[in-house]
Amino acid sequence: MDRVRKILNAHAAYNRGYLGENIGVAILDTGIFPHADFGERISCFLDFINGRKRVYDDNGHGTHIAGIIGGDGGSSGGKYMGIAPRCHFIILKILDKKGNGNTENVVQAIQWLVRYKDLYRIRIVNISIGMVLQAESQERVRLLKAVEFAWDNNLVVVAAAGNNGPKEHSVTVPGISRKVITVGCYDDNREQIGRTMLKPEYSGRGPTEHCVVKPELVVPGTNVASCANQQGLYTKKSGTSMAAPMVSGSIALLLSKYPCFSPAEVKLRLYQRAVDLALPLSKQGWGMVDIGRLL
Repeated sequence: MDRVRKILNAHAAYNRGYLGENIGVAILDTGIFPHADFGERISCFLDFINGRKRVYDDNGHGTHIAGIIGGDGGSSGGKYMGIAPRCHFIILKILDKKGNGNTENVVQAIQWLVRYKDLYRIRIVNISIGMVLQAESQERVRLLKAVEFAWDNNLVVVAAAGNNGPKEHSVTVPGISRKVITVGCYDDNREQIGRTMLKPEYSGRGPTEHCVVKPELVVPGTNVASCANQQGLYTKKSGTSMAAPMVSGSIALLLSKYPCFSPAEVKLRLYQRAVDLALPLSKQGWGMVDIGRLL
């Protein structure tokens, strides 16, 4: 993560005193392990799978994502600090221990977020899950309507592009929504992925079937070290699931400085300040986030 923060120029935000304070980030995933790097910043935990009250993560995926967004790196002496180390988390467990879920849980979770967004100061929703385009059309529509409902209610929604690249039209749902911010990886080449299970050029590519440019942004996502679901430990994971939270964390820093920004203003700012990597439009969209430029 130290390497990632340098790539994204996150220290430009830290040097100005922006660390994500008072910004609530909702994570729809497998839950969260109470890793020391999260401190007392897990503001709410809701379990749509097993109905448990105490925080847990029986998979590890959600914990890893939370660490990328806002772990404080205390267990590693700061080496594996996340992007916005003072944001707070609203955790909605909508995936089981195998990483599976259903549309109904996502819809209910988003309805809950909209209802309680002011109470928990929720500004950002990170969705590092994806439904393939071949899924039943009715389910796709429900999921798209849900994320756009969140967006229309002043929540910035960040979605992963999915790992089904490199063909065109390979961005997963809900990343194909024209409203939400969809994130892919630029470091998904054979040399970077190493021994991971993912194939080279895995990052989902646009455009969508309605010719919308997707993803909007790309960031690092391969072999990213972040919090494990064991106390004080870290692990590496790869995929656009790891890229999306980097943008969520970057947006938390942006909203620290400009708390009145609407989702549309956040998206415009990301577009205006993205760094062109000279990759194909279907691969990189607008380009890469540079937090210094963003602020």
